[in-house]
Amino acid sequence: MADHKVLAGAHVVLPTGIVENGRVIVEGERIVGSYREGAETLDLTGHWLVPGFVDMHNHGGGGASFTSGTVDEVLKGVHTHRLHGTTTVVASFVTGEMDFLTQRAGLLSELAEQGEIAGLHFEGPFISPCRKGAHDETLLRDPDPADVRKLIDAARGQAKMVTLATELPGGIDSVRLLSEHGVIAAIGHTDASYEQTVEAIDAGATVATHLYNAMPALGHRAPGPIAALLEDERITVELINDGTHLHPAALELAFHHAGAERVALITDAMDAAGFGDGRYMLGPLEVEVKDSVARLVEGGSIAGSTLTLDRAFKRAATIDGLPVESVVQAISANPARLLGVYDRVGSLEPGKDADIVVLDAEFNLKGVMRKGEWIVDPKV
Repeated sequence: MADHKVLAGAHVVLPTGIVENGRVIVEGERIVGSYREGAETLDLTGHWLVPGFVDMHNHGGGGASFTSGTVDEVLKGVHTHRLHGTTTVVASFVTGEMDFLTQRAGLLSELAEQGEIAGLHFEGPFISPCRKGAHDETLLRDPDPADVRKLIDAARGQAKMVTLATELPGGIDSVRLLSEHGVIAAIGHTDASYEQTVEAIDAGATVATHLYNAMPALGHRAPGPIAALLEDERITVELINDGTHLHPAALELAFHHAGAERVALITDAMDAAGFGDGRYMLGPLEVEVKDSVARLVEGGSIAGSTLTLDRAFKRAATIDGLPVESVVQAISANPARLLGVYDRVGSLEPGKDADIVVLDAEFNLKGVMRKGEWIVDPKV
């Protein structure tokens, strides 16, 4: 009965709340509602059981880039994040030439079809040169709907999200195009005004790409995109909770104003996540990682993060003092819903994939299960 496991004694976080001294029963690849005599039982008293993390914005890890790496390198990056509890990951691309991006989309769509990744996210090239961050300005372009359609088609049904500066020419029409094709239109790397952001939301945008970062600051006379994105119930806001991208007060403001049901904790990770300091390439741009902070060699802009979601979880539950249920909602359930995979992942419910993370009392990662198999064995 090796395929039948009972994880018992833990604080189990369910959509309905926390069950003390609870248990999760796994049979094969799935969570089930009952167990058979003789099942393998693992005592996890004092630990937390939470759903596997879902990262909808991730550029790589383990020294591997999703934008430019080989298939084996991409799989290495995916595995690196699985070791840190992210059992579902979207591969994000940075800005590149259109032909290059369409070629990469075709290549990685095969990994999505095989279930290794949960789809593709194009962060650029349709972003503002005023808010380009760690993107090559020479490769940026306006969001012409015809170009947006090329990327969608190249992804063969695996495009999950496109980040746009919706104030640029073609931006609103591109939002409508994405919405019609079931692809998330995300507002980000934008110089939009409050009014322009509202227009994009009304056209169908549903996500704020790493809220606060790469957009105008909140102002009392010109509130800009942040106010529009926080106040609208149709928008889910991404947050990078690594202690570098956001002040704790900014994170608290987002959770307070949007509510846990409208927050998605992401990594925006680049190659160095789970790998270490050094020099890396982010698309065509060189990045130096020092003390786990990634910055462009030229200009010094923050260049993604080295974050893993287990660290984001611990920080949210300890330093930020958020309720564990809220953290689980933001790190698992909400992104799973946005990606259209909540029927399979994002919560610990019978019938769903047995994607489970074990945390100790201090929220340190101790075990990771994906589809019923231990990637990180809590007994070791």
